[in-house]
Amino acid sequence: MSLLSEIQESVVQPDTDTGPILLKLRLLAARVGSVSLEKWVKYESEGYPSDIEVPSYRIIGVSYRGTFSGPFESRIENAPIPLYLIEKFAGENWTKYRVRESMAAIDDLLASSSDRGGSLEIDASNLILLLQGKIYPKCACNEIKGVVSRSALAEIRHFVRSRILELTIQIERSVPEAAKITFGNPKSKEALDSEKINQISTQVIYGNVTNITAGNGAQFVFSIGRGDKEALIHYLVSSGIPEADAKEIAEILATEEPSGSDEPFGSRAKAWLLDNLKKAANGTWKVGISVATKVLTEAALKYYGFK
Repeated sequence: MSLLSEIQESVVQPDTDTGPILLKLRLLAARVGSVSLEKWVKYESEGYPSDIEVPSYRIIGVSYRGTFSGPFESRIENAPIPLYLIEKFAGENWTKYRVRESMAAIDDLLASSSDRGGSLEIDASNLILLLQGKIYPKCACNEIKGVVSRSALAEIRHFVRSRILELTIQIERSVPEAAKITFGNPKSKEALDSEKINQISTQVIYGNVTNITAGNGAQFVFSIGRGDKEALIHYLVSSGIPEADAKEIAEILATEEPSGSDEPFGSRAKAWLLDNLKKAANGTWKVGISVATKVLTEAALKYYGFK
């Protein structure tokens, strides 16, 4: 059985864990040479580091309840705290929880929480100091519980599994040679179109894609939301720009304002381009100077929300 078929068979089985499926997909990504797919699978199987922004499907809502004590031994228990007040005094990060745990951890949380009333608690102890005296001015805040719905975690798992299935189906249709890869046969006898697989991976996983056709006929597919630095880096790397350089220009774009919709680069970005585009000219990058210029410009326009 091919590696693609094994992944498809596992993902449609309701009782299988997601972790082992991702390991097979990571192996497939390495075999077909898809950098974009391998990176996504790595984060989903190992978890997202604190310096990496999570995808939108991993941002879920949190509800809060608190216990307060007042004068004359008065007490308010399990009182709902409006999210407006949480955001006002503690920030939006408290109401929009970023799930960084690996899919194996999410599987485990869902399994262990099945008999706990359908919800999971998060550590909200720091909120006690941030909200002290601001919810009920004459009452002390003694305890705050943050709760995320079990169904929200189930939706993350379902999204990841559905993306895996859709991804393998699209690869099977568009690059039939990939279906010949097995554990014992690392590579198909026919050359694999790694660029095509990268395009499919980006489109299926991130959606909302934009097509760029370079002067030499090469096509790139990418998705960059406004201010989405991680998606920006991901696209630049998959387009042939080394990760270190991609992170460098992404950091510059994130910390300075663009000149305008016609010229998306600020002064620091322009200086970086003058210094680094020669790497495309001398072959250090895996992309030519004309394509690199177009890729960087279109990516910056998308990052700043001009497109």
